[in-house]
Amino acid sequence: MMKNWLAAGAIALTAGMTTTVAQAQSTMIPGENVGLATGAPLPEGIYAINTFIYRSQDTAAADTAINIPILVWATPFVPFGGRIEFVVAPPTVFTFSRVAGGRDTSINVGTFVGGLWAFDLGGNVGVSFLFGSYLNELNAGRGGGLNILASNTYRAGAAISYTGDGYNLTANLTYQFYDTPGRFDGPNGIPAFFGPVGISDALNIDLTATKKFGKFEIGAVGYGTVNLDPNILVFPAGLGVAPGRLGRGGRFALGGLIGYDFGPFSVQAYVARDVVTTGPRGVESTDGFFRIVAPLYTPAAAPAPMPAPLVRKY
Repeated sequence: MMKNWLAAGAIALTAGMTTTVAQAQSTMIPGENVGLATGAPLPEGIYAINTFIYRSQDTAAADTAINIPILVWATPFVPFGGRIEFVVAPPTVFTFSRVAGGRDTSINVGTFVGGLWAFDLGGNVGVSFLFGSYLNELNAGRGGGLNILASNTYRAGAAISYTGDGYNLTANLTYQFYDTPGRFDGPNGIPAFFGPVGISDALNIDLTATKKFGKFEIGAVGYGTVNLDPNILVFPAGLGVAPGRLGRGGRFALGGLIGYDFGPFSVQAYVARDVVTTGPRGVESTDGFFRIVAPLYTPAAAPAPMPAPLVRKY
């Protein structure tokens, strides 16, 4: 059963946004896929997953959190041997002020809709391919003051997983690109950004190496993100800080994971710390994740066929 829930990691390929615009401009949460066998196909059914991420930067004025409720339908359709899976997720972003007089906030961001094509290659190895979009333009171009949320984000990814002998060894690569970038003409959202502000395409990698011992799971995780356009202007004149370009801004974090299989549902928790940050304003941070995964519906197994009656002729 735990292997099936690990396979449910395919649905974690869905929603999020970075909380470090000054470091890297990934719409998906760096690390949101770790701990899950995102390359393995799901058994037919409907699955739910909820991932909560809390992030604390060393010198930021506020901590941030993201809650990502996700629903996946693993369809009975398996063209060319790969299962088709549809996903939807409406994430919410929170900020928690660390300064006197600051305010806490929450923003409902663009819902992700997409699909996966997942293959079982045999030998406990699976691969999957994803394409979808964060419908950020439903925010009417505002993006809550965050430039990466003012335009739709298109997401393409591939993952490979090994899930034999209680292991989960997974690598997941995601590329994100945008339609017409949001350009702000005045103060907007949280915090107040002044336009125009451009955005960069981004590349993310999530890595998992865990082992199951009975109902317990333990192991290591790593994840990172990097901008692909070094010329994006992040702080234009008028913001009150020196204008600057993001360059190859990015980050990579390492951490540990624990999990437990309760039967009807599974939980995971992991903590990671930045070991590399790049860019002119790179700031190290610590992330904490908590996840619940549960199947909502799986079709009943087909009854075993009745043995054919013996017919004898004398």
